[in-house]
Amino acid sequence: MAASSGGVGERRVVISGMGAVSAAGVGAAALWTAARDGVSQIRPLVTEYPYDGRIRIAAQVPGFDPSQYLEKALLTFCDPFTQFTLVAADEAVAQAGFAREELSGPRVGVIVGSGIGGMTTIDNGLRHYYQERIRPDPFSVPRLIPSAAPTTLGMRYSANGPTFALGSACSSASQAVGLGAQMIRFGLMDRAIVGGAEACVINGTIRAWEGLRVMTPDFCRPFSMGRNGMSLGEGAAVFVLETLESAQKRGHAPLCELAGYGTTSDAKDFVRPDLDGMIGAMQAALADAGLGPEAIDYLNAHGTATHANDVTEAAAIGRVFGERAAHLPVSSTKPIHGHALGASAGLELALTIRALQEQIAPPTINFLGFDPRCPIDAVPNEARRVEIRTAMSNSFAFGGINAALIVRALAGEA
Repeated sequence: MAASSGGVGERRVVISGMGAVSAAGVGAAALWTAARDGVSQIRPLVTEYPYDGRIRIAAQVPGFDPSQYLEKALLTFCDPFTQFTLVAADEAVAQAGFAREELSGPRVGVIVGSGIGGMTTIDNGLRHYYQERIRPDPFSVPRLIPSAAPTTLGMRYSANGPTFALGSACSSASQAVGLGAQMIRFGLMDRAIVGGAEACVINGTIRAWEGLRVMTPDFCRPFSMGRNGMSLGEGAAVFVLETLESAQKRGHAPLCELAGYGTTSDAKDFVRPDLDGMIGAMQAALADAGLGPEAIDYLNAHGTATHANDVTEAAAIGRVFGERAAHLPVSSTKPIHGHALGASAGLELALTIRALQEQIAPPTINFLGFDPRCPIDAVPNEARRVEIRTAMSNSFAFGGINAALIVRALAGEA
């Protein structure tokens, strides 16, 4: 059974601001430029300790110095995944046109998704304890828990509304955004800071992912002939949500309307995606937005470049969009920013919003040729100018948790 509002909840929700930290650097603009121009941000792996694995590439945030953006006293309590969250949130709030005190109080919520949470803190603490017999840092627990990002963000803005972490692996950010929108629609809060973050490109984590045999040693090629897996990434993407009425009252032009959210669970397999689960999530998002599949002009795919995902996702797109699937512009931007796990869906939503604004479908780079098992228009290698009024972003996670979001242009409504 897919979960959606089913049309209940009359308040329209808009995205008023967004921010990002990614392998392209700090800022949503840098992420969009890299995606639009098809410039991969996957580079040789950099680790603090010598790495003996086979995979030597990743999409890491280059030269990130948190002291340039955050107060020194705050950094004591911040794992890198929280640092990314705060920096992305500050950008989103500034774009939304809010002063810090305007996002305070009990009607403002914070929901941030993460697949793992404070992995650097966990890794450091275990190494100190088992290898060096040193007690972990006393602040390890408040740094490593997944709720560290939303609670630290809530303290930064004095937001007293619903505040929690959401862990749904690779669909975490979509779930955080979708649930935040639902809570505003139903009157549980008026404004929300939502998104996803991940910072786990470190030795132990990469080794664990290698064990799953889903990583490419060279090029991530979603939906393409010759694909052989994904590349890990890191970063954060954060969005400010409010009602359309609220944005109009304060004279702010939102980026877009967050029109639809759908989520399902396969409830079948730990790693293998299910066709019906993906279909259900997309159909639920369409139902939530009150739209038919013909309304979608562009789709940002989950597109991991693994055999299991791409073949199943292409088939699901075919089932939802019918004959249009062969012509609907679909791109995977993971070859640009890597698969940033709990942050990935947020980065992809940010790119979907920019695609809507710029009327450009970013390319699926590293594309060698159409795979007959993936009969979709994957926008190979070069960006394409497309008339986009409504767009969908897919996220499908290990464990079979699926989510889809739909954004819509607001021309003349704000």
